[in-house]
Amino acid sequence: MCVVAFAWKAHPDWPLVLVANRDEFHARATAPLSNWTDHGIIAGRDLEAGGTWLGISSAGRVAVVTNLTGFGDPVAGRPSRGDLVVSALIEPGTPAPGFGSACNPFNLAVIDGNRAALLTNRPKLDAETLAPGVYGLSNGQIGQPWARQDHIVSHLQASISEAGPDIDGLFDSLADERPLGNLPDGRPVFIREPVYGTRCSTVVLIDRHGTGLIVERGFGTEGSPLGETRFNFKCPIG
Repeated sequence: MCVVAFAWKAHPDWPLVLVANRDEFHARATAPLSNWTDHGIIAGRDLEAGGTWLGISSAGRVAVVTNLTGFGDPVAGRPSRGDLVVSALIEPGTPAPGFGSACNPFNLAVIDGNRAALLTNRPKLDAETLAPGVYGLSNGQIGQPWARQDHIVSHLQASISEAGPDIDGLFDSLADERPLGNLPDGRPVFIREPVYGTRCSTVVLIDRHGTGLIVERGFGTEGSPLGETRFNFKCPIG
């Protein structure tokens, strides 16, 4: 499970503001945010499958993926959804249709220069180019109400209507542990559990000058803090 919200050209001074929580089994080996010298990207790394859930390319391309539930159990042996993110980061445009069709169900956001798109492969492979606005991704189908997603989308909408994004306030929204009801997942935005929970929170900011910042805060078992990593980058978004 993961939850993402991003504002794409919804603020005159901030073409992209993105917030995300990655939820995963604590036993799954993971490396924190770093420079990948083999691919020229900035991302955390899933040490089991080798891919990532969210990253930035050296050209300033941004991509993030969520698993999509409700279409049966994942099938072993299919291409990793983490590799889909790496492909989106290192290759201009959207990933090859054949690659996306072969993956287990996913939602993917790609922001590349002056273009942003949402992709999914269920109920069929589909890509939607985005107009300026605030969007969310969760483990439901794109556009489906999802309590955790809707909560951080609402917070992000409020934050960009003010003077500008406050990075600590954005992280506060990702740290919210209040139950959210039954629509359709009432778990809190931040999941603090011993076996499965929120492994990291990430904020990405890109200003109108193309100056970008990505910050990741990592968490261990029961939500114990593991530290913060941040990188600056340049991006053609304007």
